[in-house]
Amino acid sequence: MQWMIYGANGYTGRMMVAEAVKRGLRPVLAGRNGAELNALAAQYGLPTRVFSLQAGDGLKAGLSGIGLVLHCAGPFSATSAPMLEACLAAGAHYLDITGEISVFAHCHAQDMRARSAGIVVIPGTGFDVVPTDCLAAQLKARMPDARALVLAFDAGGGPSPGTAKTSVEGLGKGGMIRENGELKSVPLAYKARMFSRDGEQRTAMTIPWGDVYTAHVSTGIGNIEVYMSVPPATVRRLQRMRWLRPLLGLKPVQNFLKAQVAKKVRGPSASTRDKTGCTVWGEVFDSEGRALRRQLRTPNGYELTVTAALGIVQRLLDGAKPEPGYYTPSLLMGADYVLSLPGVSVHES
Repeated sequence: MQWMIYGANGYTGRMMVAEAVKRGLRPVLAGRNGAELNALAAQYGLPTRVFSLQAGDGLKAGLSGIGLVLHCAGPFSATSAPMLEACLAAGAHYLDITGEISVFAHCHAQDMRARSAGIVVIPGTGFDVVPTDCLAAQLKARMPDARALVLAFDAGGGPSPGTAKTSVEGLGKGGMIRENGELKSVPLAYKARMFSRDGEQRTAMTIPWGDVYTAHVSTGIGNIEVYMSVPPATVRRLQRMRWLRPLLGLKPVQNFLKAQVAKKVRGPSASTRDKTGCTVWGEVFDSEGRALRRQLRTPNGYELTVTAALGIVQRLLDGAKPEPGYYTPSLLMGADYVLSLPGVSVHES
């Protein structure tokens, strides 16, 4: 099967390409920037296709003969829908590395179309949301009557440009949790609490992470909150910014903030990634208030994104034939998939 990495010249895309080649894979490198793509392709001896995601013959031709797309070009709020449409038309499996709730919801809504097209649609094949989704499924298996789920993570190393731009978009949208089975919009830094790592207390705040959507699909649990570890000053700053939310969502403000990201954010270096890892916490509670807890330790989130996504790509390339349709990582690969990835370990709490 011929397959493609779209956004191959981006921060995460370049990491995907390097690791894919190490594994003996030969993806088609695709995106909008022909000069950067051709230079990258020459380095590895790989084919390229240069096209934008605007509907038309160029997009259709770009996916001609392609059986699987690993989509790495964010922000996915803008790029996912057109690429998914193209994949549905071409009969190509769609994978991406999003963490955006709206993208998960849109992809899920295309489940019947994916079935008709005979393709797998699986957004969130990276750090967003493989470790958290698998952890949620593990805890649900151990407590089948769980009614509430709390997930949290402490990720070192700093963001890539794409992740930083997505965070800018989040400032204008506010937070989100799941309550009694329904998605609920909440203020920025809606809740704050502590999590323990190696005996050290870490402050964390709620964020609109993808698991607010996907963990419900994976586990059926109706009450879900996701937290990110941040300095206490960050919690206070975001809480003070709540009244600015309408302003922060205006297009000129968004464009200005994203331009600042483009100028200043480069993503963590290889040495920084090597020195920084992540902790992922999970808690489930039943109707009597009984709790189960588990922690995962993982490599840097971008390193895990590469191995997690390519592991799923490899499964499909190797001839796995799941029923077509929409999947979360744990539903396609199993709850313990994350434990098969390099550098991941589990710690009972």
